[in-house]
Amino acid sequence: MSTEFEKIALVTRKTRLSQLVERFNSRAQARFYIEHAGGDFADYVREDDAYRRALEPLTHLDAELGLKLHPFDRGFLPTYLFSPRDVVLTVGQDGLVANAAKYVGAQPIVAVNPEPTRFDGVLLPFQPGQARAAIARVLEGRARTRAVTMAEVELNDGQRLLAFNDLYLGSATHVSSRYRIAVDGRSEAQSSSGVLVSTGAGSTGWLSSVFEMAAAVSSFAGGSAGRPPSLTWEDQRLVYVVREPFVSKHSQAGVVAGMLEHGRALTVESLMPDGGVIFSDGVEADFLKFNAGATARVHAAQQRARLVVG
Repeated sequence: MSTEFEKIALVTRKTRLSQLVERFNSRAQARFYIEHAGGDFADYVREDDAYRRALEPLTHLDAELGLKLHPFDRGFLPTYLFSPRDVVLTVGQDGLVANAAKYVGAQPIVAVNPEPTRFDGVLLPFQPGQARAAIARVLEGRARTRAVTMAEVELNDGQRLLAFNDLYLGSATHVSSRYRIAVDGRSEAQSSSGVLVSTGAGSTGWLSSVFEMAAAVSSFAGGSAGRPPSLTWEDQRLVYVVREPFVSKHSQAGVVAGMLEHGRALTVESLMPDGGVIFSDGVEADFLKFNAGATARVHAAQQRARLVVG
């Protein structure tokens, strides 16, 4: 096999049950809380058991493939130092792939669906029993991969953030986001629930829900609304949408949705004294401050995610 790789970086995630146990200090306390609230604690247990079963065969891959194995929780992704000689193995939902892709650079990602009967797994082509063969193909140079376009935001102070699915720019809470938006020679001040910029990979996620809401509201009002644009993972265009824009003497709603063609950028200048944030892929804890004085430039990233698909 190829000597290009020397380690498997195994990215895991906490199950709902493990998070509950952390919160309530014991499994019994967690069970009491869920059942007292009328929930089905057994479903939490089934999910946790399935995840443990999915992980078990993967813990032996180091011996089987002659590589080092380094498992770690997704919470360490922002600080983990990936090596050019890493194969990245994720075990979790689609969001784990999106979260990992921002940090792994050009390293191949083998994404495993721990419970296909529970998770759709749009980004999860492999079941636990298929992971060994998938990694072996990577080592032998025979793996099929897709180069997934990511979005990038750059602030005027040099900070940057990547997104596999989407970027959110706006207020950290439900108060109005205030900013000036500019694209393709048009510019206006806005007050809204924030700006969403989506990649092709993310177009079936948050962006899709925005269009579903717009379609339902339009239908209620007697009109009709279009569907979200169909983009492939490799498409280097991005889609931007302003969420719930408010028209007033000081805010407009003329630039609310559009396509960022490859090489074009969306500029957003914060007008919020505090509480402004930019985060990606729904991970609110990993954010950039976006307060007055900050200007963000959003465009397709040069770096692409390398997702193994066969």
